[in-house]
Amino acid sequence: MKSLLPLFASLLLGAGCARADHYHPASPAGRAAVVNRAETDSAFWVKEAQDAITKRLKSVESVKKAKNVVMFLGDGMSVPTLAAARTLLGQRRGVTGEEARMHFETFPTVGMVKTYCANAQIADSACTATAYLCGVKATYGAIGVNAGVKRSDCEASRDGARQVQSIAEWALADGRDAGIVTTTRITHASPAGVYAKVADRDWEYDAPVRDAGFDAERCPDIALQLITAHPGNKLKVILGGGRRNLLPNDVLDEEQMYGYRTDNRNLINEWKQDKVARGVTGEYVWNREQLLRANNTLPEYLLGLFENNHLQYNMQRNKETEPTLAELTEVAIRSLSRNEKGFFLFVEGGRIDHAHHDNLVELALDETLEMDAAVARATEMLSEDDSLIVVTADHSHVLAFNGYSQRGNDILGPSTDVDEDGKPYMTLSYTNGPGFRPHVNGMRPNVTAENNFLELDWLSHVDVPLEWETHGGDDVAVFARGPHHSLFTGLYEQSQLPHLMAYAACFGPGQHSCCSGASAVSASVGLFSIFILLSFIFIQ
Repeated sequence: MKSLLPLFASLLLGAGCARADHYHPASPAGRAAVVNRAETDSAFWVKEAQDAITKRLKSVESVKKAKNVVMFLGDGMSVPTLAAARTLLGQRRGVTGEEARMHFETFPTVGMVKTYCANAQIADSACTATAYLCGVKATYGAIGVNAGVKRSDCEASRDGARQVQSIAEWALADGRDAGIVTTTRITHASPAGVYAKVADRDWEYDAPVRDAGFDAERCPDIALQLITAHPGNKLKVILGGGRRNLLPNDVLDEEQMYGYRTDNRNLINEWKQDKVARGVTGEYVWNREQLLRANNTLPEYLLGLFENNHLQYNMQRNKETEPTLAELTEVAIRSLSRNEKGFFLFVEGGRIDHAHHDNLVELALDETLEMDAAVARATEMLSEDDSLIVVTADHSHVLAFNGYSQRGNDILGPSTDVDEDGKPYMTLSYTNGPGFRPHVNGMRPNVTAENNFLELDWLSHVDVPLEWETHGGDDVAVFARGPHHSLFTGLYEQSQLPHLMAYAACFGPGQHSCCSGASAVSASVGLFSIFILLSFIFIQ
C-alpha cells in the first residue's frame, strides 16, 4: 500500500492539486500582508541598494597611523544575537524591527573569526581572550599563556617563554596609555586577558590557587596581578565589578558585602598606596555619582568597582548608583585621551553571555543594545580619521532564531507557526540549558499558557536539559571603523585580531612594515607632486 502513495501524490499534483514544498510552508498561520507598502515597489529596493553603493563610495578609508584603538567585546554576542537585538531595537522604536541596524552594524568593514581553542572545539572566554588580546591560541581555561600550558598547571604558567603579552602591553611599551571597562568582575576571564598570565581562569583570588594545591605566591591570582604586576599596575583606567576579589574575607565593602581574600590583603588600599608612593593622582570610586564627579576632575589613575560581584543587568540596575556601560566608556576615553601618543581601551559588554547561560533572552538582547550605545558614545568622541574601533565577540551561544513568522512579529514572543501537535513555540529559544519542560503523552506543553509567560525571568523552551546553556562553536562577526579598517574583512583566526589592531596603530609585532609602508606612500605622493610641478614649469 505504501508503494502506491508516491504515485497517488503525483496524480493529484498532475491534476492541478498543487501543494507547498513541505520544507517551506506556503502560508504559515498569521502571515500578514506586507507592512510597508513602499516595499512592494521594486524601485524601493533598487534605490536602497544604489544609496548604499553611493554611501560606500563616499567612505574614504584613513591610512593614517591609528592614534587610538578601542576594542569592544560582546561576550557571547553570536550572529543570531545580533539579528534578534537589532529587531528588538527596531520594535522598541515602534517599527517592524527587521530592517533596523545597531550603530556598529553601520561600520564600513565586517569580517568573521573562528573561535576554537587550541584544545577545544567550542571555546570559553579565557582561551578566546588570550587569542583576541594576546594574538595566540591557548588552552581552554587558561589566560595570557600559550598552549604549552595546560589548565591549572601552575609551574608551567611561570615559564616566561610560555607567557604572552597583550596588545595593552604593546601599547604601553609604545608610550601610550591603556585601560579596561567591563560589566563583569574586573578579574573575570575576558578583562583578565588584558593583564594576567594564569593557568586557570578560576584563580581570581588567592584561595582557589591554594585549593588547587599550589603556592599562591608562586602563582599569583588574577586580582593580585591586576594591582601589583605589570601591566595591570600601569593601567590608567580600571572600571567594572568584583570588589570581593580585592578585599579580605573579614572586610565589608561599601554595600556591606564581604570580600573573598584569605591572605588578609586589601588590594584596593594597596592600589591607593601605590599611587601615593609614585607621586601620581589616583581615585577609587564605587558608585555612579562618584564616577561622574571623577569625570570632571579626571585623576591620572582611576579605579572604579561598582559591585561586589558583576554589575547588575541594565534592566535591573539601580539607576542612581550604578552607571551605564556608555557612561563608563565615556569616562575611560576622556581619561585616556590626555596622552598625546594615544591609547588602547578594552570595553566588554560581559553580561550578554550570562543572560544567555541563564536562558534570559530579553536581558541578553538588552545588554547587546547597551553595548551598542557605548559604541555610539565612543564614535561621537573619537575621530574616524585617527581612531580605530573594533567590535566583536569571543564566542557564540546556542540561541536559535526560528519559525516562519510574519514581518514584525514580536521578537520576544511565540512564532506564528505551531508544532505538529498544534503547540506554539518561541521565535527565540535555546538548543540546551535551563528551561526544559517534560513532554506529556508525547506532546510538548503549551509554554504560552504559563503564569509568568514573557516576564523578565521566564525561560524559553529548550531541547537538552542542562543547568546552564552552553557556548556555540560557530564563527562570530567583527565590525571595524577607522584607520586601516579594511584589514578586518574576510574569515580568519581570532588570534589575528590584536595583530591587525597593532598593525593599524604601528606598535607591537610587525609595527615597522606598517609605519614604513605609510611613509613610503607619503614619499611617493610627494615625489609625484614635485614631478607634476616641474613638468608644468618646463611646459611654460
